[in-house]
Amino acid sequence: MVNEVESDRGRNRSDAGFDRFAHQYDALLEESLQITGEDKDYFARGRLEWLARRLAERRFDPETVLDFGCGSGSTIPLFFEILGARRVIALEDSPELLKIAAQTHGDRNVSFVLGPAFDGRGSCDLVFCSAVFHHIPHAERPNVAREIRGYLKPGGLFALWEHNGWSPAARYVMSRCEFDRGARPLSALSARRLLREAGFDVVSTDFLFIYPRFLRLLRWSERLLARLPLGAQFQVLGRKGA
Repeated sequence: MVNEVESDRGRNRSDAGFDRFAHQYDALLEESLQITGEDKDYFARGRLEWLARRLAERRFDPETVLDFGCGSGSTIPLFFEILGARRVIALEDSPELLKIAAQTHGDRNVSFVLGPAFDGRGSCDLVFCSAVFHHIPHAERPNVAREIRGYLKPGGLFALWEHNGWSPAARYVMSRCEFDRGARPLSALSARRLLREAGFDVVSTDFLFIYPRFLRLLRWSERLLARLPLGAQFQVLGRKGA
């Protein structure tokens, strides 16, 4: 069991601006999601269950998962529960958010690492990244994508989840979230291009979260519509070649 917070060993991509939101992070996120009728846990579980489906299709069993931009760590338990991970590396630029994640989930086999650089090249089976890239300046995104590729073992997978820049619902939710104001959402096309240029083979692109809670009886159809750019979020799954 590893529950210590490791110090930054490289350049920091941000000024840790999320520190000022750290103790309100989950509350601000929940507030922005009120219009959907669901809470953040619904979306976190939905992302991991969808990813698990795609991994099962490839018979891919990740042992070590890197949570790139772990925030307050709310997804950490789901890597063990849904993906069957044996070890998680939680990487976060905000010291305060990372401290909260470590305090909450330090009883698991998790390494908590501060900053974008850590001694882990070629050590991860899967990198999971949710709603991080829209906070990264556009010019820096290619370098970050290449960094992530470097963390993966040959044949490893990168699950990039982002808000759908073509979705009015996603843009509205972002406009209601204090720490998302001013962020630049990605389109799925730009995310696919970003991964390809970083050296990934793009495996699949899926759109999720079409219906708010009051239309939940229609959610059975989301699996059929996943290829269409209708959902508020999307996943681009990229593979690192040998």
